Amino acid sequence: MSEYEATPGAAGPEQVGLRFLSVAYRVREKVDQHMTAAGLSLSRAKVLRLLAERGTLHQAELAELLGQAPRSVSQTVEALERAGLIARTTAPEDRRRKTVSVTAEGRAALVSGERAGTRILRELFGSLDTPRLSELDALVALVDPDPTGG
Repeated sequence: MSEYEATPGAAGPEQVGLRFLSVAYRVREKVDQHMTAAGLSLSRAKVLRLLAERGTLHQAELAELLGQAPRSVSQTVEALERAGLIARTTAPEDRRRKTVSVTAEGRAALVSGERAGTRILRELFGSLDTPRLSELDALVALVDPDPTGG
């Protein structure tokens, strides 16, 4: 029996991987729903978090840091600007470049959205006792050793 053949009654790597993807998708959806109810989606929160941590950035820098296409970031930035959560200005050194910064309203929305996300994650994973939570964390680290998710 090869190392990838499932033992009787045990799932193989493909089945475990598919189940993991399914669970990860459902957790992400639930977190996003709760954050959206608080006024912010996960993707918009990621943009606000970067701006809150790093300060004013050129829109191209923001896209690079997010690992996204500039057009995708432009759409998110436009939506956040319309909502008053970020401010976009022309870069003084190059009028074609835009700089982006988080507003006070954006910081407040980020806090509210992250609190909602934290609440649902505690609800979803809070039923695990400390040893099981540590075990799950160790197992996830074996699959993805980068704790930042990058």
